Amino acid sequence: MKGVYILVISVSKDVTVKVAALGDVNFEEGSYAYVGSAQQGLEKRVKRHLRKAKRKFWHVDYLLDDDAVRVLKVFYKEATKSEECRLATKLGERGIPIADFGCSDCKCISHLFRVDDYSFLRSSMSEMQL
Repeated sequence: MKGVYILVISVSKDVTVKVAALGDVNFEEGSYAYVGSAQQGLEKRVKRHLRKAKRKFWHVDYLLDDDAVRVLKVFYKEATKSEECRLATKLGERGIPIADFGCSDCKCISHLFRVDDYSFLRSSMSEMQL
């Protein structure tokens, strides 16, 4: 399946993570939503994100590697890559962007947002069982 996904991420305490070329990024305790896409093998991409042991390739890999960080939920839908940026824009209206995170291949401000409420995702996307 090809499509877009949102990882709902819990950060259980304040952490600083070295994120590739972004350098040290501070994450406050709380919930975050990360928007990504996979135009081949959506399920495989999500399963990769859920594993701790992996080569770090995407910005989110660095964040998810921290012991204080875990994925709580995954939402997804079949869509083209352009939907990834539309979802990021929507999340930006509801959350606080982590500047330049996960968006090196587009013009978005971010693809990771600190969010207090992600329940609105249930109405527009399917929930993947972890």
